[in-house]
Amino acid sequence: MAALPERHSSGTKQGLLLGAPTGTHVAQRLAASDDPVVAFQARVRALGAPESDPVIRDLRAAIAASPRARALLSGREPDGTIRLYPYAKFQGPHWTLVGLALIDYPPGDPALAPLKRQVDSWLLGPFFNRPPRTVWYPEQPDRVRRCASQDGNAIWAALRLGLEDEHTVALVERLVAWQWPDGGWNCDKRREARSSSFQETAIPARALHAFGGRFGHAGALQAAERAAELLLSRRLLWRHRDGALIQPEWGGAVDRIQFPIQFYDVLFALQVMAELSRLDDPRCADALTLLESKRLPDGGFPLEERVGVTRNVVASCGTFADWGPAGATRSNPFVTVAALGVLREAAAARTGVGFYRQPRTSSG
Repeated sequence: MAALPERHSSGTKQGLLLGAPTGTHVAQRLAASDDPVVAFQARVRALGAPESDPVIRDLRAAIAASPRARALLSGREPDGTIRLYPYAKFQGPHWTLVGLALIDYPPGDPALAPLKRQVDSWLLGPFFNRPPRTVWYPEQPDRVRRCASQDGNAIWAALRLGLEDEHTVALVERLVAWQWPDGGWNCDKRREARSSSFQETAIPARALHAFGGRFGHAGALQAAERAAELLLSRRLLWRHRDGALIQPEWGGAVDRIQFPIQFYDVLFALQVMAELSRLDDPRCADALTLLESKRLPDGGFPLEERVGVTRNVVASCGTFADWGPAGATRSNPFVTVAALGVLREAAAARTGVGFYRQPRTSSG
């Protein structure tokens, strides 16, 4: 197995809401939240505070003991594992690590190692490289059918939580090798499937860019850029042939904000573009306008489609954590911070500096 490489050192609708709070005012209110997750994310993403600031570091450290972090980890056994299938939606080890990464749980906690081992054993086990988990046809050797979002989320969570290791490298190299000719990935087992799935492409793109940027992995960066071009070729949300919204075969409507589980929608697509430093691309403009149009009179943004129902017991599509209010007319703090961060980054992209921006490499 490969060794870990060396680490390298504004809107349409808002103008119609006369008297509505500005994004800065909303971010400042959320930055004063008693919830360290909300406060940290508001200060860093929406207001641009540096993570090196001692106050910000203390806020992130406090997330480990927050009610939301404790809830996410409440299913653990004494040995640190969760006795569920790793991909059990949404309380298994895989989704637990993704949830912790989503709330910016502080990196480097050795107590998470048992969960990481469960995920690695699942994704890298021999049964995963053969049908029905992974399928390929002799006449289509360059179109491996694989749920690449699973690998992508595992890579991204490992990086965010400071758990990356040689297993993470193996997942990265597998994704790069299995990228489809059009730049994405697909889990559709039908022979007639000839183009990539956006739900299976956005998550790997984000993960590969994060890994490539951190470790100078040219292959990962190149793969992420190819994936970004695929998404951008449809202006993120719209079909080539008739300009209508993309209609996924599974998952929610792409023009409605989904949370906390994100596969593909307007907000997540733009978050990925922000992380890949692509919000300055004109092909993001329509999606940015759509996102801005969702701003509510209080200045916040709604969670339009809740993915995962809060439960204190194991349940199908359950989550142990509370992710805030849902509904088209109610602001959700996590969605609001994410949306404000994207819009702030889009404005900053015009000047070439922003929270996510990194120097482009020749791999792009």
